[in-house]
Amino acid sequence: MIHIVVCIKQVPDSAQIRVHPVTNTIMRQGVPAIINPYDLFALEEALRIKDKFGGFVTVITMGPPQAENALRKALSFGADDAILVTDRAFAGADTLATSFALASAIRQIEKSSPVDLVFTGKQTIDGDTAQVGPGIAKRMNIELLTYISSIVSVNTDKKEIVVQRRSEGGVQLLKTRLPSLVTMLEGSNEMRFATMPSMIRAARTTVKKWDRVMAGIEDVSKIGLKGSPTVVSKVFAPSPKTVKAEMVRTESNEPQDLAGALLMRMFTKFPHVREELEKSAG
Repeated sequence: MIHIVVCIKQVPDSAQIRVHPVTNTIMRQGVPAIINPYDLFALEEALRIKDKFGGFVTVITMGPPQAENALRKALSFGADDAILVTDRAFAGADTLATSFALASAIRQIEKSSPVDLVFTGKQTIDGDTAQVGPGIAKRMNIELLTYISSIVSVNTDKKEIVVQRRSEGGVQLLKTRLPSLVTMLEGSNEMRFATMPSMIRAARTTVKKWDRVMAGIEDVSKIGLKGSPTVVSKVFAPSPKTVKAEMVRTESNEPQDLAGALLMRMFTKFPHVREELEKSAG
């Protein structure tokens, strides 16, 4: 039976986040919390592997007590177990400290059941660093597969996985051994709907809560603020553009006439662009 751990994060809904005009800090008051959207692609892929091969899916997150809501949501989709790694000592953690804490917790999970696959989203919408997944893989010394668009096959007997990875030059087909950590791309699948039985089970399931000791962390200098070398000096909203859009009109609606008019207007306003194009062509 394959055992999959899915790392998720509860984040503020970025569509409703505002930046304070005076302090330049993020205003989180009244902003609803959601599961990081990228993590849902990871969870769905884990559930699909479970559906095909049988297995067990554990969801884990590090966060404050209210992050339990995100774990229950994941249980309602079909995950089997949920672990909330929560402790005041984790407060202020950056990606380095977060990956250390989650890797330690996953090692504790392995003591009772070996882990074959770890799934994460490619990044989170509140940090956008894409560092935690690779950090976990490095700390656990397991194979890392990033920006995966499709799981082609999983061979539980040979302990191998074949994936499609999106790269700048196209799509790569990769095969490696298990255990592995996979970061899933957006659009790779579509999250299923929660069923009523799963929702009832999620409401009744006891979410495990691990402090730093239960997560196997002894060295507090590697977690929280003490283990976080990253310093955010300022958070600010981008200034709105003051330049208004310019309307270009032509007598003809033919595409080539529209393109020609746009080019002439661009060359008039930015003559250096025309010069550079002529140099490159000649």
